[in-house]
Amino acid sequence: MKPVSLNRLRTSLLNAFVFASTVVARPLLGAAAEPIDDWPYYGHDAGGMRYSPLTQINRDNVGRLQVAWVFHTGDISDGKDRRKRSGFETTPILVDGRLFLTTPFNRVIALEPETGKRLWAYDPKTELAWDYGDGLINRGVANWLGRVPTSEKSGAAGNRSRRRIFEATLDARLIALDAETGIPCPDFGIGGQVSLRNIPRYLPGQYHMTSPPTVIDDLVVVGSAIDDNSRVEMPSGVVRAFDARTGALRWSWEPLPPNSSGSAPDSSSKVWRTGAANAWSIMAVDPERHLVFVPTGSASPDYYGGLRPGDDRWANSIVALRAQTGELAWGFQLVHHDLWDYDCAAPPLLATLTHEGKEIPVVIQGNKTGFLYVLNRDTGVPVFPVEERPVPQSDVPGEASFPTQPFPLAPPPLVPQSVSADEAWGANPGECDDCRNRLRALRNEGIFTPPSLKGSLVVPGNVGGMNWSGYAFDPSRSLLVVNVNHLPAKVRLVPRAEFGDRKQRLEKGEYAGQAGAPYGLFRNFLQAPSNLPCSPPPWGMLTAVDMVRGTIRWQVPLGSMQDLGGSHAAVPQGSISLGGPIVTAGGLAFIAGTIDPYIRAFDIETGKEIWKTQLPASGAATPMTYRTRPEGKQFLVIAAGGHAKVEEEPQSDALVAFALP
Repeated sequence: MKPVSLNRLRTSLLNAFVFASTVVARPLLGAAAEPIDDWPYYGHDAGGMRYSPLTQINRDNVGRLQVAWVFHTGDISDGKDRRKRSGFETTPILVDGRLFLTTPFNRVIALEPETGKRLWAYDPKTELAWDYGDGLINRGVANWLGRVPTSEKSGAAGNRSRRRIFEATLDARLIALDAETGIPCPDFGIGGQVSLRNIPRYLPGQYHMTSPPTVIDDLVVVGSAIDDNSRVEMPSGVVRAFDARTGALRWSWEPLPPNSSGSAPDSSSKVWRTGAANAWSIMAVDPERHLVFVPTGSASPDYYGGLRPGDDRWANSIVALRAQTGELAWGFQLVHHDLWDYDCAAPPLLATLTHEGKEIPVVIQGNKTGFLYVLNRDTGVPVFPVEERPVPQSDVPGEASFPTQPFPLAPPPLVPQSVSADEAWGANPGECDDCRNRLRALRNEGIFTPPSLKGSLVVPGNVGGMNWSGYAFDPSRSLLVVNVNHLPAKVRLVPRAEFGDRKQRLEKGEYAGQAGAPYGLFRNFLQAPSNLPCSPPPWGMLTAVDMVRGTIRWQVPLGSMQDLGGSHAAVPQGSISLGGPIVTAGGLAFIAGTIDPYIRAFDIETGKEIWKTQLPASGAATPMTYRTRPEGKQFLVIAAGGHAKVEEEPQSDALVAFALP
């Protein structure tokens, strides 16, 4: 899996609406009436635009927002017992006048949306002690409204509409709950659940689910999260679709061809072994075209590809699958033969753009490189040109890096893709010298510098560019709002014999086995003794991209890392962030996600920060907003639990709702 393979941010982070939706805004009678609006998908609509037509909260009054209610889940793990540290990363959905959210322990909770009062809670009794590489995390649920038997228990003749809530659990189960009661649907699978463990090379804990499934054409589609850097032959990254009524498997799609059997995909005699290339992020669907858009991650192991020659298609890709069959409609690979953990971590976003005088349905897909690709939704053909350019080649024995990579000509990269020693940053002259010397010691040829035995600078690093936070699209302005990270990393391949000698592990960072490969892995994020990054600030930015012109409209520092790892003298603005933005017709972009515990509002026209307020802990999640009644208030909701990978950071279990007084 791939959100961010960090152990600790202190020692391993910085050492470690255009698109059709099944639920739309419901305008009130009268020309000046305010709309009401649900939030039925993780990204608001089926295509994941994260755009709300609500305007009650706007640029003129956002400064008056105040806490309306707080709900505490009770589910926190500090990582000090047999369980991993938890992160509260859920984005609730709102349907049928109810909020539905998940906790880090996979409990599903229904709330009354105007008061935060709990209506019901369901506990799937997830195996919390298993070693989930990404910690205890779940980002939400999906919903389905369909015709089911009048009596689900008896299967009696006749049927009626019934809303179901679907969750994919950390211990690899797909669960269907009655939205009204929270009771498992007995005619779905066995007792309301389907096992997701029956895949090639299944490994308990290392194969898990953190993202919500998606629903289309009475099917529930689910991917998986698979641990990084553990071994060569990791579990299959299969994507599967199940009948939303019965739980029966309808189709499976494998991102990589069958391998590990002694036959290579290029018909050579070389054994081809790998796994993963899994879809651990959020998927998008197009109900009109009956397509599922799947972002995939890297093939295993992440930093050595000698046992998986070629481009490793369809790893590191955005693919369109036919909803009824799972057949590949088209695919586009963003990184060939990935050696940098450059997953398609950000969800795909479906929109309609005006390009060269024509309205074109598109898929927008970014990744950790900082590149943003705009593809025709029907064909996968780039709307803005993409060219294959030569890139630095590996000097590691046994490795054959791919000779070229796809560079979009527009929009430009959203983050720096190179850092020289002369650009090293430090809080004082001594730290600056330390960072400069460390950079000089690394192989450093800009983006796509391959891992090496001496150590290579990977920029952006594996938390850099666009991560699972994703982006939001304002259709009235054709602006894409996205938070990006600027955090280079050192990556070194360690020969197996040396890797086995723990006495040689003198440098702080992550040591990962990559079992079955001739090399283990060492990586850390370049940081000074103060724990702040060695790369020049800002380390995190909020960016608005003009998707008609393919240009950056504005880019501003996002948040602060002033208090990371202890007290510092004043540091420049800009924080690493995990948790994405939403945009509203009120002219606002809302986002939390930063290391500092704030949620903020920005003027979407200018990028000016016009409101912020402190949360109980960092909001490492994407917010959502809704208004359920004509006379009701617009609410803004964010999960504030702290970052799962930042062990020094305070934790919370608070779901916080804001509204105007």
